[in-house]
Amino acid sequence: MSYTDEIMERVIRENPNEPEFHQAVREVLESLRVIVEKNEEAYRRDAILERLVNPERQIKFRVPWIDRHGQVHVNTGYRVQFNSAIGPYKGGLRFHPSVNIGIIKFLGFEQIFKNSLTGLPIGGGKGGSDFDPKGKTDREIMSFCQNFMTELSKYIGADTDVPAGDIGVGGREIGYMFGQYKKLRGLFEGVLTGKGLSYGGSLVRTEATGYGLLYIVEEMLKSHGHDMAGKTVVVSGAGNVAIYAIEKAQQMGAKVVTCSDSTGWVYDPEGIDLKALKEIKEVKRARLTEYKKYRPDSEYHEGRGVWQIKCDVALPCATQNELGIEDAKLLVENGVIAVAEGANMPDTPEAFKYLQEHGVLFLPGKAANAGGVATSALEMSQNSERLHWTFEEADCKLKSIMVDLYHHIDDAAKRYGMEGNYVAGANIAGFEKVADAMLAQGIV
Repeated sequence: MSYTDEIMERVIRENPNEPEFHQAVREVLESLRVIVEKNEEAYRRDAILERLVNPERQIKFRVPWIDRHGQVHVNTGYRVQFNSAIGPYKGGLRFHPSVNIGIIKFLGFEQIFKNSLTGLPIGGGKGGSDFDPKGKTDREIMSFCQNFMTELSKYIGADTDVPAGDIGVGGREIGYMFGQYKKLRGLFEGVLTGKGLSYGGSLVRTEATGYGLLYIVEEMLKSHGHDMAGKTVVVSGAGNVAIYAIEKAQQMGAKVVTCSDSTGWVYDPEGIDLKALKEIKEVKRARLTEYKKYRPDSEYHEGRGVWQIKCDVALPCATQNELGIEDAKLLVENGVIAVAEGANMPDTPEAFKYLQEHGVLFLPGKAANAGGVATSALEMSQNSERLHWTFEEADCKLKSIMVDLYHHIDDAAKRYGMEGNYVAGANIAGFEKVADAMLAQGIV
C-alpha cells in the first residue's frame, strides 16, 4: 500500500464520524500523490504526512452564558491549532449549530494550504462554537462572546494564534471578543482580525473575500482568453462573501442574477439590486423573502435551485457541499465556463471532478477565497507597525496577492503535468512551502 493510502486509512480510523475532515484530507492527499511518490522515502522517515494531518493542538471548552430571561445556557467552544510551520495560527471563528470538532478540523486543515498560498507568514487554524447567533439580542451575543473569549484568551496572542470571523461572526462579535481579551490580558494587540476601523481594523477587510474571489477569477479568465465584462454570473449565499462578490462582479461589468440564503433563493434577470440586498442582509438582518418588495419582477423560490439558472460563471459562496453532481451536470448543460469556490469546500468531490472532466475552469476554495485571510494578514501587519493603509493601498495589495496566487497554482499544476487542474495546483503549491518549513524545523 502506498504511503498516501496508508495515511488516508489512518485518518478515517483515528477520526471516526468526521466525514468533512475525511473529505478534505482525501482531496488534498490525492493531489499530493504525485509529489509524495517522488519523495516517499524521506517523507516516510520524517512522518511528514502523519504530522500534516494531525493538529498540533485541539482545544475544547464549555461556554456558559445567560439569556435575557436569566436562563443559563451551555455551548461548546473549539479551537484547532493545526500547523504553525510558516507562521502563527490564523483562521476564523464560526458560530453555527452545525459546528463540531470534525467541521473545525476540516476547516483548519484547509486553512493550512490556503494561508500558505497567500505567500504571507501565517499558519493554519480554525475555531468556533455550536452557538446560534440568530434570534439573539445584542446583550445575549455579548454574554456569549465574552464567556467564549474568557477561555479562548488562554491560548491565543498576536504572535501565537490570531482568529478572525467566519459564519455567524462579524464585526459585532469580533468587537465583543476583542474587548474581553483586552480586559483579561491587559494588552491592546492585533490578536483578532476583522476589527472595527476605530480600534485597529483594516479597510477592505469586509470586502476582501468577495473581492479577492473576483480578482482571481478575472485573472484565470484572462489567461484563457475570456473577460468578466458581459458575463452572466450565478452566486449562492447572501452573506459577506456573496454580497461583495456580487459588488465586485458588477464593477467588472458582469451581470449577477441570483443569491440565496438558508430558506430560499432569488432570481433577478435584470441583475441583483445590491443596495436592496445590503439593506435586507446587513441592516435588517432579514430573509430574502423581503427582496420582492424591492424588485417586484424578481422571483423568489423556497429551498435550493440557483444552479439551474443559465450562466457563464458560477460562484458558490454559501457553505460546504452545497453544489452536488446533479447541479454540476446542470451547469455544464447550460454552458458554464468557470466555477470558483467562494465558500469552503462547497462542491462535492463528484461535482468538481465532473466539472473538470467537462472542461470547466474550476478554482478550489483554498485558492479562490483566500482574499479574506490575506487581508487579515495585512491587518496583522498594520497592527504590528501601528499603521493604517488607505482603501486603495489595501485593495491594491489584495489584488496583487490574488493575481500572484493564480499564477503560483497554475505553475505548480504545469510542473507536475496537470495543466489546468487548479485543485492539484493549489494543493501542491500550498504543501511545498509548508513541507519545506516542517522539514527545516526538525521533528516537532
